[in-house]
Amino acid sequence: MTDHLPDRIETMDHVRAWDVAAERFATPCGAGHIAWRKWGSGPTVIFCHGGSGSWTHWCRTIPVISKTHTVYAVDLPGLGDSALPSDSSHPAGSAEALNLGIRSLIPREENPRIVAFSFGCHISTLALAGLGDYIRDFLIIGTSALGFSDRPVMNFPKERPGMSEDERNAVHRGVLEMLMFHRPDRIDDLAIALQADNVSKARFRSRIHANTDNVKRGLKRVQIPVRCIWGEHDVVAYPNLPTVLDTLSEHHPELKRKIIPDAGHWVMFEQADAFNEALAEMLSD
Repeated sequence: MTDHLPDRIETMDHVRAWDVAAERFATPCGAGHIAWRKWGSGPTVIFCHGGSGSWTHWCRTIPVISKTHTVYAVDLPGLGDSALPSDSSHPAGSAEALNLGIRSLIPREENPRIVAFSFGCHISTLALAGLGDYIRDFLIIGTSALGFSDRPVMNFPKERPGMSEDERNAVHRGVLEMLMFHRPDRIDDLAIALQADNVSKARFRSRIHANTDNVKRGLKRVQIPVRCIWGEHDVVAYPNLPTVLDTLSEHHPELKRKIIPDAGHWVMFEQADAFNEALAEMLSD
């Protein structure tokens, strides 16, 4: 039951409360397992987070969607609480583990939907090639790996030995400002704490795969409906958002899309209310 939990996550204590309330599952991955968390009841939706992230990328979405759906939030291989895949040189190893996890954890008759963010789209696209109609539809948020190999390199600030807590927090704020948020004034203490925690656990390096065309090529093999929600000012939408949407539509002319105004890459955190409304609308179809 989640009745006693906060409806809106604003602090790390709120995050921990939802974490404690989750039903936990584990599926095989490399020498260990993939960590899954589950809340709610109703039609099933799987949340796949972004690179250097964890289930907490969805912390402001889970309290809303779990009121009407069964929500499975996965920690992708080598990220969060999940082990590295057997082959961590390519996202395909993570996709294979995700495919196995979905099949072993969620019955086919539940016909789950996948909602994926950023690098989670990359892994999910590759996994869907082997899942077929096991999945009902696929919703993409802020993906890269669409074949635009000339995208500018972002030189993110990094933690260094001997830094104070304030200096480390400034590093994580800097990354959030460059990549994740449209408006820096929306970067709060919770966003910084989640970023710091997720980065400290990240062992799979996703950035090196961002300039590939794996998602573009993989979508050709995805035979289920594809949708997308995107932050209007997402810096990952390179060279620009219309071109990205055209690329997604190349093999999926049915693409249903929703653009969230005044939002950057981590749209479900920065503009949580607008994002949740758009997602609920798409899940109600």
